[in-house]
Amino acid sequence: MNLSKPSPYSASDAPGLLYASFNQDFGCFSCGLDSGFRIYNCDPLKEKMRKEFEDGGICMVEMLFRCNYLALVGGGKNPKYPPNKVIIWDDERNRGVIELEFKSEVKAVRLRRDKFVVVLANKVIVYTFSMMPTKLHVFETVDNDRVALSWSDKHAILIFPGRQSGHIQIVDLNSVVPTTAVSSTTPSSTSLASSFSGTPNQPKYPMASTKPTANISIIPAHTSSLFCLVTNVDGTKCASASDKGTLIRVFDTGSSKLLHEFRRGVDKAEIYSIAFNSDSTRICAGSDKGTVHIFNLDGATGSRVYQAGMGSPSAGPQYGEVLQSHHASHMSTGNRQSSLAFMKDLLPKYFSSAWSFAQFKVAADCRCICAFGGEKNTVIVICADGSFYRFMFDPQKGGECVRESYSKFLKDGDND
Repeated sequence: MNLSKPSPYSASDAPGLLYASFNQDFGCFSCGLDSGFRIYNCDPLKEKMRKEFEDGGICMVEMLFRCNYLALVGGGKNPKYPPNKVIIWDDERNRGVIELEFKSEVKAVRLRRDKFVVVLANKVIVYTFSMMPTKLHVFETVDNDRVALSWSDKHAILIFPGRQSGHIQIVDLNSVVPTTAVSSTTPSSTSLASSFSGTPNQPKYPMASTKPTANISIIPAHTSSLFCLVTNVDGTKCASASDKGTLIRVFDTGSSKLLHEFRRGVDKAEIYSIAFNSDSTRICAGSDKGTVHIFNLDGATGSRVYQAGMGSPSAGPQYGEVLQSHHASHMSTGNRQSSLAFMKDLLPKYFSSAWSFAQFKVAADCRCICAFGGEKNTVIVICADGSFYRFMFDPQKGGECVRESYSKFLKDGDND
């Protein structure tokens, strides 16, 4: 969640908080601050590491599981590093060990054990994760700051916007061969610790073009620009939302088939995160409204579900609006649906939409990201106001979730 862009809810943001992001398995999250960065454990919530810089801020902090390597990009009013540089930081050595400089601002970075990806305004660049990174691929995109990278050892699926607005491009990095030869024995993140020595490397990286194969595909996912784009663990599914934020679509990355279409609401919203659970049977989505919705992807995950009437009184207008003019029935997956869905051929598409199986709203209207927690049937939420929540949902009934815990990971004055 990049907080450097203005939002109607920016006034509620914690002072100095520039960025927040989960690691790959949602066990930790990182924060970029105008005075450094921090790492927190999610369950239980506990600060694990903080790095203070007297000379500038960090607007991106990407973790690689729980290992000592982080990707940093400077930002804020006084950036620690120029915004066109990516620093691979080794926390064991307390310094940057790789520095990559680009001709334009870095929009995003993603890491996996054998590769890392850098996103520029109109390009997505793939490197080997090694002492002397080699540029493997360069893909052109529309104006873009979204990318998703699967993290399982067996599958390296890269997902990013195509060259047309609203299109998704899917690449199997294990099948796309660069014309420049690259060693097949690229060190993993674990072995990198023994390979780095001396001052941070600033090598010149050879250009490698990409040979297209049948494993590169394009999905016309939305009619407007992509705002959120994620993949599950092994890259077999991806989920997306446009800048309208009313619909979430889930695709099979192998066949490009649309698997599910979910309606978050009727009002425009910025969906800052979508997350799959560990077995890809549910997704949760967090927005700038401070709302989180949970959707079932599998009929086996929801059976005797919440009967809604006119919506939960405590759910707020975002949930009540779903049922303003009609009662809810339920699909085989347990997701809510209009009782008039049987007339879908005669009525607007709204009436055949699948709505969330479960939902909740945090205390304040603010930007938030979410993920499924380590405990069964829980969702954790990180908010731009520096708050952390954990909610529990009923896997059978769904409906309004129950708040289990609330904490402030970034308190007033804590970043002064």
